[in-house]
Amino acid sequence: MEMVSKGMEVINKYVTIKDHIDGEPQDSDFELKVTALRLRVEPGSDDVIVKNLHVSIDPYQLNRMKSCSSSHKAINFAVAISPGMDIDAYGVGRVVVSGNQEFEEGDLVVGLISWGEYSVVKGGNMLRKLDPMGFPLSYHVGILEKKGFSGLTAYGGLFQICKPKKGEKVFVSAASGSVGNLVGQYAKLFGCYVVGSAGSERKVNLLKEKLGFDDAFNYKEETDLKSTLKRYFPDGIDIYFDNVGAEMLEAAVANMSPFGRVAVCGTISQYTDNGKRAAPNMVDIVYKRIRIQGFLAADLMNGYADFISMTRDYLNDGKIHVIEDISQGVESIPSAFIGLFRGDNVGKKIVKIADE
Repeated sequence: MEMVSKGMEVINKYVTIKDHIDGEPQDSDFELKVTALRLRVEPGSDDVIVKNLHVSIDPYQLNRMKSCSSSHKAINFAVAISPGMDIDAYGVGRVVVSGNQEFEEGDLVVGLISWGEYSVVKGGNMLRKLDPMGFPLSYHVGILEKKGFSGLTAYGGLFQICKPKKGEKVFVSAASGSVGNLVGQYAKLFGCYVVGSAGSERKVNLLKEKLGFDDAFNYKEETDLKSTLKRYFPDGIDIYFDNVGAEMLEAAVANMSPFGRVAVCGTISQYTDNGKRAAPNMVDIVYKRIRIQGFLAADLMNGYADFISMTRDYLNDGKIHVIEDISQGVESIPSAFIGLFRGDNVGKKIVKIADE
């Protein structure tokens, strides 16, 4: 990491949006700004200045960038982003200046930082010291992230929301994404039969050959998703972990077994097209007694201790594969984010801002 010292002035590059984004994001929606930042805090201030190392790139941020979204008032981490303002995101960094007695210069920290090279964190709020536990720092932005946008979401969504039983049949959409690939791996390790959908043959091969899914298919090559799922689940689906919504949710509901459970983690198909809505057959839901539940990572925090204990053991034993898609430099943030909605990423999308 480039050496910096307290009091010196540095150039801080950071990414903002030019205007609200109400469709699919484009390069022209973003702006790379450059400003001078003095590495000091005022006497009596409890602010913390962090040099950012890794930031998480997550689809939910698009809802924050919209002119209007029901998510804005649902939970504090999903509040609206105004054009020109800093974009906060989960990430890992190192403290360079601290007026807060809880943090010292040189501390590794994890929490809400910004889409930039440096972050000024008021009061040190939403930061905590990081113990890497012997794992790469990027793992703490992805699979081990305490806010749960990947690992805890996958683990808690499967075990707390869906409550699988050994031998049950599990379907995962967007199965090569940051959450989906982990859901499938957790389900397989638990003893379920797992099929995933993805958007390319390369991703399908990854699911079957590396991650241990029992089967997988490229949804872009299928013309009738209901028939496709019938082919892969002739006896019905017990659990559907939904990351996309729309037609895939409709097809999964049509193929659910009685007392099936659907965990609605994301609806990425709707993020860029608000007119694209799922219309599952309500008769199926009633007569099959299907339970459909949306959830947020914040709902799952009571299971964090179990999650981190099991996941750490799986990682140490080589039983779970960490799939990361890492871009380099703050300048790559817009293209990394845009790529989420074009299916470019495989696994957890992260931007590495600086070396450790």
